[in-house]
Amino acid sequence: MLYLIGLGLSYTSDITVRGLECIKKCNRIYLEHYTSILMAASLEELEDFYGKPVTLADREMVESGCEEILHDADKHDVAFLVVGDPFGATTHTDLVLRAKRQGLPVEVIHNASVMNAVGSCGLQLYNFGQTVSMVFFTDSWRPDSWYNKIWENRKIGLHTLVLLDIKVKEQSIENMARGRLIYEPPRYMSIAQCCEQLLEIEENRGTKAYTPNTPAVAISRLGSATQTFKSGTIEELANYDSGEPLHSLVILGRQCHELELEYLLEFAENKEMLQEAVVRDQEYFKPAAWVPPNEEQDE
Repeated sequence: MLYLIGLGLSYTSDITVRGLECIKKCNRIYLEHYTSILMAASLEELEDFYGKPVTLADREMVESGCEEILHDADKHDVAFLVVGDPFGATTHTDLVLRAKRQGLPVEVIHNASVMNAVGSCGLQLYNFGQTVSMVFFTDSWRPDSWYNKIWENRKIGLHTLVLLDIKVKEQSIENMARGRLIYEPPRYMSIAQCCEQLLEIEENRGTKAYTPNTPAVAISRLGSATQTFKSGTIEELANYDSGEPLHSLVILGRQCHELELEYLLEFAENKEMLQEAVVRDQEYFKPAAWVPPNEEQDE
């Protein structure tokens, strides 16, 4: 059996009882190590908690060399551990499809992830639209395909969860070109950098899917003991020191319920200014008032 097991957001003990029971009986254990990290637990702590060795699975192993993971999964129990929930990243869906094509039995054990825990910032999960990912810009690569998704969410009044990029076990272009297995230090995008990139693309596009005054909420270290929230405009948050990773951001939709706003005000430096920004933003993409047809013109 191949088990895909969610670990939750932060601690070794965030795993479910059923997930831990499965790990205990597995012959091999892999920890996916490139879409997220377990903030309050090291590899050594996980191995001590499970009482078994754990192999780190980088992007190359999961996306290109997954045969190592799937090997003998029809004869032995193999665990593939994912921070958050197993289906928080599309690459894990691909792993399941590969296993099924080989006739391997698969069982998924779910857990909390940013996709549902984001509700702790006070915004209602029912009011979220498409989730987008913000990657690190480079001098020659500044992708903005996510912009249209934010625009679509905002047009129908929905909030947008923005997941911030992390770089773990990444090679520089030079080292990759020269075939040198030298990896860059881990990098984690901050709230300020994300907001700066948002503002840059809006300035380039100029179609106002959002503006510098659009309200947003910064989420830092979700699910950990140092979890924090900060609400303000995108421009304000572009100057916010969000501290240690991991981070995510929510861009508010124009339909902000009064209970959502009351909750968000608790995280605002200037409650009055944030409330004014939300009220102004609610005019954004507001549907035009219905006008009855002119019967004389129809005739």
